[in-house]
Amino acid sequence: MKCPFCQHEETQVLDTRVSEEGDSIRRRRRCMHCDKRFTTFERIELAMPVIVKKNGSRTDFDPLKLRASLMLALRKRPVSVEALDEALQRIKDKLLSSGEREVLSGHVGELVMRELKRLDKIAYIRFASVYKSFEDVAEFQNMIEEFSGPPSRRK
Repeated sequence: MKCPFCQHEETQVLDTRVSEEGDSIRRRRRCMHCDKRFTTFERIELAMPVIVKKNGSRTDFDPLKLRASLMLALRKRPVSVEALDEALQRIKDKLLSSGEREVLSGHVGELVMRELKRLDKIAYIRFASVYKSFEDVAEFQNMIEEFSGPPSRRK
């Protein structure tokens, strides 16, 4: 920690206390060079990364927009609100734990698809059909065949 008075890099911690609110740590320090004292505070920084869209523009992460996308895919599907909330939390946790300050929108889309695949296959296909912008029916059919496995012989 640099001294704010002389910019010397060696300081000694004299006292450490948790703030009254419990959301930060207060440290009383002394500069080893100029002997002046000062106080620093440590706080947890939980900032969601900025989303970089396909066109290069940047936008703040919006959990409400993410929820709306998932709810649209899950419309009229037998998935509980609790399961939806857990999926949203897993996506947010993955974005936070990545430590990245910027994330491509495609990466967020992949995380959403992974969660939808886990929750409901129909919702997954709905979302993927829009997200992957299928050009023809064959691409859509290939995705459906992923779930149904190899074609069965009819008797």
